Amino acid sequence: MMQQSYNTLSILSILIAVLLCAPTQAIAVPWAGGFSQPHPEQSSKHRIFPQLTWLRDTAIEKVFGLPPKPTQPGCDKHATSRPINSQLPSTLLAKYGGDVVLRFNLSTPQEEHALAEAADTLFLDVWEFTSNWADIRLREDDAYSNLMPDLAKTIYQSYPSITFSEPSSPANHEAFTPVLRASNGVDNIFFQNYQPLSVIIPWMRLMTSMFTTHVRMINIGTTYEGRDIHALRVGVSPNLSQDPSEPRKTIIISGGFHAREWISVSTVTYIAWSLITAYGKTPGITKLLQEFDFVFIPTVNPDGYIYTWENDRLWRKNRQQTDLRFCRGLDLDRAFGFEWDGNTLSSNPCSESYPGVEPFQAVESQRLARWAKNETENNNVKFVGFLDLHSYSQQVLYPYSYSCNADPPSLENLEELGLGLAKAIRISSGQQYGVASACEGAVPSNKAPAGGASRMETGGGSAIDWFYHEMRVRFSYQIKLRDTGSYGFLLPKENIIPTGEEAFNAVKYFGDFLLGNKGIENILAEDSDKAIFNTAAKVAEDELVEIEEDVEYYETEDVNWDLKRRRRR
Repeated sequence: MMQQSYNTLSILSILIAVLLCAPTQAIAVPWAGGFSQPHPEQSSKHRIFPQLTWLRDTAIEKVFGLPPKPTQPGCDKHATSRPINSQLPSTLLAKYGGDVVLRFNLSTPQEEHALAEAADTLFLDVWEFTSNWADIRLREDDAYSNLMPDLAKTIYQSYPSITFSEPSSPANHEAFTPVLRASNGVDNIFFQNYQPLSVIIPWMRLMTSMFTTHVRMINIGTTYEGRDIHALRVGVSPNLSQDPSEPRKTIIISGGFHAREWISVSTVTYIAWSLITAYGKTPGITKLLQEFDFVFIPTVNPDGYIYTWENDRLWRKNRQQTDLRFCRGLDLDRAFGFEWDGNTLSSNPCSESYPGVEPFQAVESQRLARWAKNETENNNVKFVGFLDLHSYSQQVLYPYSYSCNADPPSLENLEELGLGLAKAIRISSGQQYGVASACEGAVPSNKAPAGGASRMETGGGSAIDWFYHEMRVRFSYQIKLRDTGSYGFLLPKENIIPTGEEAFNAVKYFGDFLLGNKGIENILAEDSDKAIFNTAAKVAEDELVEIEEDVEYYETEDVNWDLKRRRRR
């Protein structure tokens, strides 16, 4: 009897010691829960490891002779939430089988600072971040609640079904046939799935051959591995009396700077297709293509994009060799020459945001910059807009990215147009896009220069900053597409067309704004093909502008859109 009491006391002592030593906090926002805070009951469940919970319950059952707790349906998290991985490719399981994506709430500068330093020191894969949260890919740890419990399975589902089952089969030729009418893209097989570069390039050639009046295929340059960076130039120069010396106003729409952001590549092609097929059928689009050239670059990073299809779905950088043989790749969106920042947190080649050892070391960034300068200096081109599509977090970001301590000279114009783009998206699809300076997300750090800030990823060397400052592009934006974190870079294919539609509406508003329609925002309505509206009252009395069909407009405050050299106070 005494021996049994002694054993009981020993068990209780061990149990109490273990429980007292257990961690007290490990909270992460549920992946699909957006910005919601964890429920108190859920938080308390994660304050100790599941193994310790089992140990506690087992010890109590043994000591007090209680029967084991019956398992209720849906309560066994590990039995119900973890899919079976036996059918997934071994390459995915080897690389990501034990990985999860966690969301960290950031409520104080100290937390932001600590997480930024940890991300730099440990070379963490920071998926996305705002001033309120950061999503980071880590190895699975039972101390946390999983936001994306089975990363390998989610990656597998993001590929078209033919990718692994029939890798050598030729692409379905139906994907190459565009519908010869303006529509919402639902009937076009090309946009029913993400497409590899081996399908995108022939599709671009087909668009060029079918719409010879207003589409040309051009070459921006070559990549590190020797591939061409293809683009579509879309526009018409009608035989109107105009000064031949006047430069051709041009808008660049780019995607795929970061290889794993597939939705940006699909969205660029969707916008291009929508404009191309609407020419001659929709007055507003026809006028846009007469006034502007659009240059569509589906992916600035072909090497990296191909690598995501053939090797690593979550690869971010290009494929350029660095000083460390086992750490390849440079971040193309941190390699431009304006305020290049290679001496701070991301100066290690293994970092996901590594900018190189000097400005424009990244081959693809250098080729794009060289092409843009050549266009303005030798081909009578004036770039008036730059829209760089990324994912994810649903934001419209304007310069400057490198610092929040410097405001762009045309800040008010950038903010106003950015708000208009977000509102055009919201009215057309209901999706909320935030509008902010690209520098936001910076946090104080003792590693940063005096008066500066450090970030989850460095803000210097950005493409939108370079085009705005060096190329004098008045309206330069980075648009981060869907979603806000439920799937992140692995956005399901069902989102391709809705994302493309809302981005297309934003581009129409962007072009309409550049045409001089002040104080009007034009949004698709249910009617089609015939609606034409007048411009705002402040436009010259004799000027009548054709606005795209299917629009509604609402009043906004008249503003002066002249470029202002002023700074925010």
